[in-house]
Amino acid sequence: MVLTPNMNDSTEEIVLLVDDLYKFQENFLKDHGVEMFPEKNSMVQEKAKTVLENIKMYEAKCQKTMYLLQCGRVLNILPEYKQLCEEYLSKVVKRDPSHIEAWNMLGETFWKKGDIQAAKDCFEGALRRTKNKVSLRSLSMVLRQMKPLQKGDTTKNVLQSVECAKDSVEMDTNDGTSWYILGNAYLAMFFVSEQNPQVLTLSLNAYAQAEKVDETSYYNPDLHYNRAQAYRYGEQYTLAFEGWKKAVALDPGWQEPINKAKELTKYLQIVTDLVEKKGKLKTKRIKSLLSSFKDNDLGVYGSNKSKTATKAFEKVSISSLTVGPNKEKVLLGKVVCNMAGVTLVPFTFAIMDAEENCCAVTIYNLAEGKGMIIGDSVAIPEPVFSNVNVSYDDQPFSFKSIRVDNPMVLAVNGRNLGNEYCGFVKASMFATEH
Repeated sequence: MVLTPNMNDSTEEIVLLVDDLYKFQENFLKDHGVEMFPEKNSMVQEKAKTVLENIKMYEAKCQKTMYLLQCGRVLNILPEYKQLCEEYLSKVVKRDPSHIEAWNMLGETFWKKGDIQAAKDCFEGALRRTKNKVSLRSLSMVLRQMKPLQKGDTTKNVLQSVECAKDSVEMDTNDGTSWYILGNAYLAMFFVSEQNPQVLTLSLNAYAQAEKVDETSYYNPDLHYNRAQAYRYGEQYTLAFEGWKKAVALDPGWQEPINKAKELTKYLQIVTDLVEKKGKLKTKRIKSLLSSFKDNDLGVYGSNKSKTATKAFEKVSISSLTVGPNKEKVLLGKVVCNMAGVTLVPFTFAIMDAEENCCAVTIYNLAEGKGMIIGDSVAIPEPVFSNVNVSYDDQPFSFKSIRVDNPMVLAVNGRNLGNEYCGFVKASMFATEH
C-alpha cells in the first residue's frame, strides 16, 4: 500500500505490519518450501492473530478509517469468512465511500460469505468510482459464479467475465494474478460457448504469461490444476498428468488433482482396450458390419454428392491418415462401441473402417443424448488425426484418435447432423481462484 505524506508514525507502522503479513503469505512456498505447505494456513492464521493484537495497541494513535482498514486487511487474508472483517470494512466504506481497496476487500469478504450478489455489487461499485485491475479481475471471477436467472445468462456472464479479465490485464501486463484469472476465464468460455481448441490455446497462453511475469505464479497449485484441465480437453494428456502432479506437489493434501488423474487414467485405459479389441464385438458381428458399408453412407461427401457439398472429398482409410488435419479427405467407419458411460465431454466412440482398422473418435459440442450407437455409419470429413502414446505411473496407453470439434460436419448413416445435435456441456474446474 502506498503511504500518504500525512500519515503519522503509528499509522505508518501498522501499515508496515500488515504489509509484512501479506508478504509472508505470498512468499510462503518460496521461503519455506513445499514440505511446510500443509502448515501454511495455520502459520498465516497465527501470524495474523499476532499482527491484529499488535495493531490494536496503536488504535488511539491512528487515524480511525486507516485503523479500521488495516484490521480488515488482516482478517481478509484468512480463507474463511469473518463477520468482524465485514464489520470493519463496512465502516471504512461508510466513512470513505471513495476507498477502492476497502470496496474490493469487502467484496471478497461477501464472496467468502457466499453472498455473490453483494460481492458483485461491491466490485461494480468500486469500478464506477475508479477503474482498477483488482475490481476487474474480481468481477471476472464473481460473474462466473452467478446463478443464471434465465436461459443464456451463464454464457453471457462468462463472456463478460472474459472481457473484465482482459481489461484487468491491459491495465497491468506484468500482473501474474490478472493473467491467471484471464486463463481461467478463457477455460470457462471453452465450455459455455463453442468448444474450440483455439480458446484452450488462449487459456494456456494466459497461464504461461502469468508464470513469465510473476515468479510466484509457479507456486500456485490452482494454476497447475486448471492448466491441466485445459491440456486434458486439448488432448495433450501427458501435460495434463504433469500439471495435476505439480498441483499435488505444491498442495500435498489436495485430493481433486489425484481424482482427475485417476479419471483420465481410467478413460485412456478403456479407450485403449476398446480400440484394440474393436469394441469387444464378436467375430460374426464384425463381419456383419464390414459387409454393410455402402457408398451412400458418405452422404454429401460421396462421389454423387449433393449441391450442399462445396468440394470433392477423397475417401481414405485409417491407415492412410497423417497426423493433423487431412484436407479434402473423408473417412467412413462403423461404430463398434461408445463410451457415453465414461465421459460426456468429449463424447467418445470407436469406429472401424473397411480394412478392419479401428480408432477412437472424440466429439466436442455434441448435445447430450445425441451420441452415435453401435452399427452407425459415420463419415468424417477432413479428419484431425493423432497417435496417442501416453504413459502414467508406468501404465502405457496407445491408440489412434480423431478429434471432431463440430458434430454438424458429420454424416451419420448418410445424413448430415442438424442443429439439434449441437450443444454445449458445462464441465467442472473445481479449483479456486481466490
